[in-house]
Amino acid sequence: MDSMLTRIKDLATKLAPRLIEIRRHIHSHPELSGQEYQTAAFVAGVLSSSGLHVREGVGKTGVMGELLGVTEDGGILAIRTDMDALPIQERTGLEYTSRTEGVMHACGHDVHTTVGLGTAMVLAQVVEELGGKVRFLFQPAEEIAQGASWMVKDGAMDNVSAVLGVHVFPSIPAGSIGVRYGALTAAADDLEIKIIGESGHGARPHEAVDAIWIASQVVTALQQAISRTQNPLRPVVLSIGKISGGRAPNVIADQVQLLGTVRSLHPETRANLPNWIENIVANVCHSFGARYQVNYRQGVPSVQNDYTLTQLLQSAAEEAWSSDHVQVLPEPSLGAEDFSVYLDHAPGSMFRLGVGYTDRIINHPLHHPEFEVDESAIITGVVTMAYAAYKYWQPENRVDFNI
Repeated sequence: MDSMLTRIKDLATKLAPRLIEIRRHIHSHPELSGQEYQTAAFVAGVLSSSGLHVREGVGKTGVMGELLGVTEDGGILAIRTDMDALPIQERTGLEYTSRTEGVMHACGHDVHTTVGLGTAMVLAQVVEELGGKVRFLFQPAEEIAQGASWMVKDGAMDNVSAVLGVHVFPSIPAGSIGVRYGALTAAADDLEIKIIGESGHGARPHEAVDAIWIASQVVTALQQAISRTQNPLRPVVLSIGKISGGRAPNVIADQVQLLGTVRSLHPETRANLPNWIENIVANVCHSFGARYQVNYRQGVPSVQNDYTLTQLLQSAAEEAWSSDHVQVLPEPSLGAEDFSVYLDHAPGSMFRLGVGYTDRIINHPLHHPEFEVDESAIITGVVTMAYAAYKYWQPENRVDFNI
């Protein structure tokens, strides 16, 4: 085993009790997107006490910590973790359950933050052997897909040559990780459709243009058209999550609003979706005498993991834990991640950290009120990330991985 890997493992093991304390503190004090004031202050304090140069208020409530003392000019390796929680009432019954009514770390960002802090604490003790600079990005507002853009606008990616990230995955057992080459997550876009008809008496529908009935035809047409006009090898998921319209039970509605989300993996497919959707809506509405408005807003793009950096993560994890504990994931997720925003500025890769309990029949999914993690996974994440950062800056590895 590499001597630095042994050192990193030893340091992480000694930190384990403290890291569990940190995770439980963050878990019991969750904060919603853009409101991570206490979390940010806590993170900044841990980073400062570990010897990092800290900047607060990055991207509103974000924190940036940088390891100093390495002067080589080769850019900066960024390590990004997110801090925000979800508007979910926790039902785990844990002793360190959320103390904030209706708010919960149901997506594992408490673990992500802890892994980021643990990695910083470990690397701070071996900084003289890193060979390059490491910048830690503790990001707010991932759940509303805005925090990454805030951070970038505030200079988080200035001079960054590569960026690494982590996300918990309950379907992978604790002690293992997953890597994915290429597309990891989907692009997530917002869709608003307004159907504009003419109101009338519920007893005389022929004298009106029924916006509710036409809206139902629009929803059906969109779902049917996906299965017959979109390439099934390039998946598109369109979900209408909210319908509102109508004034009274006996009045035919003159307006209906449809709100939804559109997920896709391939940039070429995504580029064609706004026109494709509008054409279908137009055809349905014109057939029944209604007018329409389509507002399609592009959200975050798909996370496309860089091949070389994914190879680096896989190599670091296999050396640390053996190949039996590293899964190459065959499929992407149609969930979204604003980690993709950073990839517009530098290549990067995000790995999946297994947090599932091996002795449980059910590991609840992300965003579930009973979502729990096996905390032993924290050390797996810290060692993997810290050793990957070390390997990134070693001259022989930069040649081997074409970095």
